Amino acid sequence: MTDIPWIEWYQSLAKPGNIDAMYLAGIVADGARMTKTELDRWARQATWQMISDYSIPGVAAESQHGLALARKWMKSKKPIIASAGWCTYSAILATWDDEDLDLDEIAALLDQVVQEVHSAPNRVRYAMNNFVISVGTYITPLLKKAKQAAKKIGPVSVDMGDTACKVPLAVDYIAKVESMKRVGKKRKTAKC
Repeated sequence: MTDIPWIEWYQSLAKPGNIDAMYLAGIVADGARMTKTELDRWARQATWQMISDYSIPGVAAESQHGLALARKWMKSKKPIIASAGWCTYSAILATWDDEDLDLDEIAALLDQVVQEVHSAPNRVRYAMNNFVISVGTYITPLLKKAKQAAKKIGPVSVDMGDTACKVPLAVDYIAKVESMKRVGKKRKTAKC
Protein backbone atom coordinates (compact mmCIF):
# COMPACT_ATOMS: atom_id res chain seq x y z
CA MET A 1 0.00 0.00 0.00
CA THR A 2 2.87 2.38 -0.63
CA ASP A 3 1.62 4.98 -3.09
CA ILE A 4 -1.82 3.53 -3.93
CA PRO A 5 -4.63 5.45 -2.21
CA TRP A 6 -6.29 3.27 0.41
CA ILE A 7 -9.70 3.12 -1.21
CA GLU A 8 -8.25 2.12 -4.60
CA TRP A 9 -6.35 -0.70 -2.90
CA TYR A 10 -9.54 -1.83 -1.16
CA GLN A 11 -11.57 -1.69 -4.37
CA SER A 12 -8.94 -3.71 -6.19
CA LEU A 13 -9.34 -6.45 -3.55
CA ALA A 14 -13.12 -6.38 -3.39
CA LYS A 15 -13.74 -7.00 -7.07
CA PRO A 16 -16.91 -9.03 -7.68
CA GLY A 17 -16.37 -12.73 -8.14
CA ASN A 18 -13.18 -13.03 -6.11
CA ILE A 19 -14.64 -14.17 -2.80
CA ASP A 20 -11.27 -14.82 -1.15
CA ALA A 21 -10.18 -11.26 -1.93
CA MET A 22 -13.54 -9.87 -0.77
CA TYR A 23 -13.24 -11.75 2.52
CA LEU A 24 -9.67 -10.50 3.04
CA ALA A 25 -10.79 -6.96 2.20
CA GLY A 26 -13.45 -7.25 4.90
CA ILE A 27 -10.84 -8.12 7.50
CA VAL A 28 -8.52 -5.24 6.67
CA ALA A 29 -10.97 -2.56 5.49
CA ASP A 30 -11.53 0.53 7.61
CA GLY A 31 -15.29 0.96 7.59
CA ALA A 32 -15.01 4.49 8.95
CA ARG A 33 -13.33 5.50 5.68
CA MET A 34 -15.86 3.92 3.33
CA THR A 35 -18.73 5.80 1.77
CA LYS A 36 -22.33 4.70 1.89
CA THR A 37 -22.22 4.04 -1.87
CA GLU A 38 -19.13 1.84 -1.57
CA LEU A 39 -20.63 -0.24 1.24
CA ASP A 40 -23.94 -0.60 -0.59
CA ARG A 41 -22.19 -1.64 -3.81
CA TRP A 42 -20.16 -4.23 -1.92
CA ALA A 43 -23.32 -5.71 -0.37
CA ARG A 44 -24.96 -5.93 -3.80
CA GLN A 45 -21.89 -7.69 -5.22
CA ALA A 46 -21.83 -10.38 -2.50
CA THR A 47 -22.49 -13.86 -3.83
CA TRP A 48 -21.45 -15.89 -0.79
CA GLN A 49 -22.91 -15.87 2.73
CA MET A 50 -19.50 -15.52 4.40
CA ILE A 51 -19.19 -12.14 2.67
CA SER A 52 -22.76 -10.96 3.26
CA ASP A 53 -23.07 -12.26 6.83
CA TYR A 54 -19.58 -11.58 8.19
CA SER A 55 -17.29 -9.39 6.06
CA ILE A 56 -19.79 -6.71 5.11
CA PRO A 57 -21.39 -6.37 8.58
CA GLY A 58 -17.99 -6.13 10.29
CA VAL A 59 -16.99 -3.25 8.03
CA ALA A 60 -20.42 -1.55 7.93
CA ALA A 61 -20.65 -1.52 11.76
CA GLU A 62 -17.54 0.68 11.79
CA SER A 63 -19.16 3.19 9.43
CA GLN A 64 -21.37 6.14 10.19
CA HIS A 65 -23.61 4.72 7.45
CA GLY A 66 -23.92 1.24 8.99
CA LEU A 67 -27.26 1.68 10.70
CA ALA A 68 -28.96 3.33 7.72
CA LEU A 69 -27.65 0.59 5.44
CA ALA A 70 -28.69 -2.18 7.84
CA ARG A 71 -32.23 -0.79 7.84
CA LYS A 72 -32.27 -0.58 4.04
CA TRP A 73 -30.75 -4.00 3.47
CA MET A 74 -33.09 -5.75 5.94
CA LYS A 75 -36.02 -4.78 3.68
CA SER A 76 -34.46 -6.20 0.51
CA LYS A 77 -36.29 -8.87 -1.44
CA LYS A 78 -32.90 -10.49 -2.16
CA PRO A 79 -32.17 -12.87 0.73
CA ILE A 80 -28.40 -12.38 0.62
CA ILE A 81 -28.83 -8.60 1.04
CA ALA A 82 -31.57 -8.96 3.69
CA SER A 83 -29.30 -11.32 5.60
CA ALA A 84 -26.47 -8.76 5.38
CA GLY A 85 -28.85 -6.18 6.86
CA TRP A 86 -29.82 -8.30 9.87
CA CYS A 87 -26.17 -9.28 10.42
CA THR A 88 -25.06 -5.66 10.16
CA TYR A 89 -27.63 -4.59 12.74
CA SER A 90 -26.42 -7.42 15.02
CA ALA A 91 -22.81 -6.24 14.57
CA ILE A 92 -23.87 -2.72 15.52
CA LEU A 93 -25.58 -4.03 18.67
CA ALA A 94 -22.36 -5.83 19.60
CA THR A 95 -20.09 -2.82 19.15
CA TRP A 96 -22.00 0.45 19.57
CA ASP A 97 -22.82 2.01 22.95
CA ASP A 98 -26.46 1.58 23.98
CA GLU A 99 -27.00 5.35 24.10
CA ASP A 100 -26.25 5.48 20.36
CA LEU A 101 -29.01 2.95 19.62
CA ASP A 102 -32.78 3.35 19.27
CA LEU A 103 -34.06 0.84 21.86
CA ASP A 104 -37.68 1.31 20.74
CA GLU A 105 -36.70 0.41 17.18
CA ILE A 106 -34.80 -2.65 18.40
CA ALA A 107 -37.79 -3.76 20.48
CA ALA A 108 -40.01 -3.41 17.41
CA LEU A 109 -37.53 -5.47 15.38
CA LEU A 110 -37.72 -8.22 18.01
CA ASP A 111 -41.50 -8.25 17.50
CA GLN A 112 -40.95 -8.42 13.74
CA VAL A 113 -38.63 -11.42 14.12
CA VAL A 114 -41.22 -13.24 16.24
CA GLN A 115 -43.81 -12.68 13.50
CA GLU A 116 -41.64 -13.40 10.45
CA VAL A 117 -38.68 -15.64 11.29
CA HIS A 118 -40.25 -18.98 10.45
CA SER A 119 -41.51 -17.78 7.04
CA ALA A 120 -38.36 -15.82 6.06
CA PRO A 121 -35.91 -17.13 3.45
CA ASN A 122 -33.39 -19.70 4.67
CA ARG A 123 -30.32 -17.60 5.59
CA VAL A 124 -32.49 -14.65 6.64
CA ARG A 125 -33.99 -16.96 9.31
CA TYR A 126 -30.46 -17.62 10.57
CA ALA A 127 -29.63 -13.90 10.66
CA MET A 128 -32.90 -13.04 12.41
CA ASN A 129 -32.27 -15.72 15.04
CA ASN A 130 -28.80 -14.24 15.59
CA PHE A 131 -30.34 -10.78 15.91
CA VAL A 132 -32.44 -12.01 18.86
CA ILE A 133 -29.29 -13.52 20.39
CA SER A 134 -27.41 -10.25 19.86
CA VAL A 135 -30.12 -8.19 21.57
CA GLY A 136 -30.13 -10.59 24.54
CA THR A 137 -26.34 -10.65 24.69
CA TYR A 138 -25.44 -6.98 24.21
CA ILE A 139 -28.45 -4.81 25.13
CA THR A 140 -29.10 -5.10 28.88
CA PRO A 141 -32.27 -2.94 28.89
CA LEU A 142 -33.85 -5.33 26.34
CA LEU A 143 -32.68 -8.61 27.88
CA LYS A 144 -36.14 -9.54 29.17
CA LYS A 145 -37.80 -8.78 25.83
CA ALA A 146 -35.12 -10.72 23.93
CA LYS A 147 -35.64 -13.74 26.20
CA GLN A 148 -39.40 -13.56 25.60
CA ALA A 149 -38.84 -13.35 21.84
CA ALA A 150 -36.39 -16.27 21.94
CA LYS A 151 -38.92 -18.37 23.85
CA LYS A 152 -41.69 -17.51 21.38
CA ILE A 153 -39.66 -18.36 18.27
CA GLY A 154 -38.21 -21.57 19.68
CA PRO A 155 -36.05 -23.66 17.35
CA VAL A 156 -35.35 -22.10 13.95
CA SER A 157 -34.89 -24.49 11.04
CA VAL A 158 -32.19 -23.50 8.53
CA ASP A 159 -30.71 -25.65 5.78
CA MET A 160 -26.98 -25.31 6.49
CA GLY A 161 -25.98 -27.36 3.46
CA ASP A 162 -23.41 -30.09 3.72
CA THR A 163 -21.84 -28.76 6.94
CA ALA A 164 -21.78 -29.64 10.61
CA CYS A 165 -23.05 -26.13 11.47
CA LYS A 166 -26.11 -25.89 13.68
CA VAL A 167 -28.55 -23.09 14.37
CA PRO A 168 -28.18 -21.97 17.98
CA LEU A 169 -31.33 -22.06 20.08
CA ALA A 170 -31.65 -18.39 21.03
CA VAL A 171 -33.17 -19.02 24.46
CA ASP A 172 -30.29 -21.33 25.45
CA TYR A 173 -27.61 -19.05 24.03
CA ILE A 174 -28.93 -16.00 25.89
CA ALA A 175 -29.24 -18.02 29.11
CA LYS A 176 -25.61 -19.13 28.77
CA VAL A 177 -24.40 -15.54 28.31
CA GLU A 178 -26.54 -14.44 31.25
CA SER A 179 -25.16 -17.23 33.48
CA MET A 180 -21.62 -16.05 32.68
CA LYS A 181 -22.65 -12.51 33.69
CA ARG A 182 -21.62 -11.18 30.29
CA VAL A 183 -24.86 -9.50 29.20
CA GLY A 184 -24.08 -5.99 27.98
CA LYS A 185 -20.35 -6.59 27.44
CA LYS A 186 -19.58 -4.99 24.09
CA ARG A 187 -17.01 -6.17 21.57
CA LYS A 188 -14.25 -3.93 20.19
CA THR A 189 -14.97 -5.12 16.65
CA ALA A 190 -17.46 -7.30 14.86
CA LYS A 191 -14.84 -8.54 12.42
CA CYS A 192 -13.77 -12.15 12.52
